[in-house]
Amino acid sequence: MLPRLCLGLGFLLCCQICSVKPDSEETCHEFTDLNLPDAIVGTDLHVQLLLYTRDNANCSADLNKDNTTAFKYLDVSRKTIFITHGYRPTGSPPVWLDDIVQKLLSVDDFNVILVDWNRGATTLIYHNAAGKTRDVAEILKSLIDKMLSQGGSLDSIYMIGVSLGAHISGFVGKMYNGSIGRITGLDPAGPLFNGKPPEERLHHTDAKFVDVIHSDIDALGYRENLGHIDFYPNGGADQPGCPKTILSGSEYFKCDHQRSVFLYMSSLTESCSVVTFPCDSHRDYRIGKCMDCHQFAPLGCPVLGFYADKWKDYLVAKNPPVTKAFFDTASAKPFCIFHYFLDFIPLNASPRSGYITIKLESASGNVTESKLDQDATTFEQNKEVSLLAKFDQDLEEISKVSLMFTTGSVVGPKYKLRILRMRLRSVFNPDRDMLCYYDIVLPENVEIDFLPIPCTSSNFFSSCCGENGDECP
Repeated sequence: MLPRLCLGLGFLLCCQICSVKPDSEETCHEFTDLNLPDAIVGTDLHVQLLLYTRDNANCSADLNKDNTTAFKYLDVSRKTIFITHGYRPTGSPPVWLDDIVQKLLSVDDFNVILVDWNRGATTLIYHNAAGKTRDVAEILKSLIDKMLSQGGSLDSIYMIGVSLGAHISGFVGKMYNGSIGRITGLDPAGPLFNGKPPEERLHHTDAKFVDVIHSDIDALGYRENLGHIDFYPNGGADQPGCPKTILSGSEYFKCDHQRSVFLYMSSLTESCSVVTFPCDSHRDYRIGKCMDCHQFAPLGCPVLGFYADKWKDYLVAKNPPVTKAFFDTASAKPFCIFHYFLDFIPLNASPRSGYITIKLESASGNVTESKLDQDATTFEQNKEVSLLAKFDQDLEEISKVSLMFTTGSVVGPKYKLRILRMRLRSVFNPDRDMLCYYDIVLPENVEIDFLPIPCTSSNFFSSCCGENGDECP
């Protein structure tokens, strides 16, 4: 068919027609894939702005080429989410790229733009990559200016920055005097940025709402507050499930740092929300001092990730507008942990100091365990002690509870802990029945099982204090 068409129309016209590709054959731009030799040599900065929408969810268009094919998918009336990666010491694409794009598009039909500055971020010399961050920010500003000229708004700009990408997002926000809608920093880079003034790093004034997840504060991440709310999973340092020794290879260096990204992605599609607890310190959180979520009514305590902006009005209005929030996670997605208070009234005449492990079992046989590994607790006669227990399952019907007491000592005598009353109450579901058990003796290092019952005052008096309550201590 084409040869006949060429004969009829002439060679030049035929070539013009044949060079136009139908939509189904549009070029799909790929994230730059480099390797270790590129890192050794170093790379000059080159940025691709890879646009994904629900109309081209599996075939990105490069907005930096300024062609009609790319811009036909860009609807400036929609929210636009920029995702900016960080330092790439080996040149390989981040493993989370495809997942985060598809999960965002599953929430709504956003403009999702991957900021591919792999050429520039790939180098063995971290300082060289960090030095290019402001240049990347200038390129992003050029695109945003173009969107604004076409009727877009700064309110609809949402920037998600990973490591160095978090500071790039901050630099873009500064160029608009903090008028862009939101910045999420995922473990913002610490080296070369720790201790720097606000104009040289991400800061809460860079957007109308800035939220930050710190997952590697003792190595690659930034330790101090950067946003309106700063989340510290597991205290912000060692993440459960990540290698503890260098023998695990590269995972030892990057697992904690990357966990912020996987926690954020979990907030997009998983069945449970990761609830966090605003608190002055990690220690206060660990001993259960920051579990009251009534101050955030009717929303409750802030959740991590994409939906954290539901708390924007409360957080931004604070003076000063900075909040730290702590929480624990499981070692694998969906990462959710369910919190309970474990209240004891001890009976020992002499104080006992030690640790408690608790197991819960459902009628169907599901078991979940919590080792209350905060600082050793001192149990004094008739002084109620409240401990924070954390489980990776939320069992609606608890049929059995197991407790074990230990002093942590491998030498010396073994002690017993006698409990007048144990009470188990859910932090997340305060309306759920509290469960109790009475008059328990816990020999050290021996697991004791019992069947809990709903807590009532009549249970307490009839079980422990005699019919008239005159046997109570």
